[in-house]
Amino acid sequence: MALKIRLQRHGASHRPFYRLVVTEATARRDGRFVEVLGTYEPQAKRATDELNLKVDRIDYWKSVGAKPTDTAASLIRKARRDASATEAAAPAAEVKAEAEAPAAAAEETKTEA
Repeated sequence: MALKIRLQRHGASHRPFYRLVVTEATARRDGRFVEVLGTYEPQAKRATDELNLKVDRIDYWKSVGAKPTDTAASLIRKARRDASATEAAAPAAEVKAEAEAPAAAAEETKTEA
């Protein structure tokens, strides 16, 4: 049984919505699947809603032999890139919050006095 990670098209005309799924290679495009791995909505209102993937499950299926299609592979790369950018931004926000905390404490003591 050859497994593929590919997109299933859903949604209305001119308003596409895709599911990233694991399926047998011989199954129809929008047919039977094994597991839903995420969603892709190219016309989403917010960029954060455009791509939602379960990267840990994708890694599992790739480890047991599932091959992503070219489009699925590019979306997976994009999701990993976005996740790493978010993780890089999070520590910077924490450092900024820690730097602002003593200043806020100093202001509180001034107002109490």
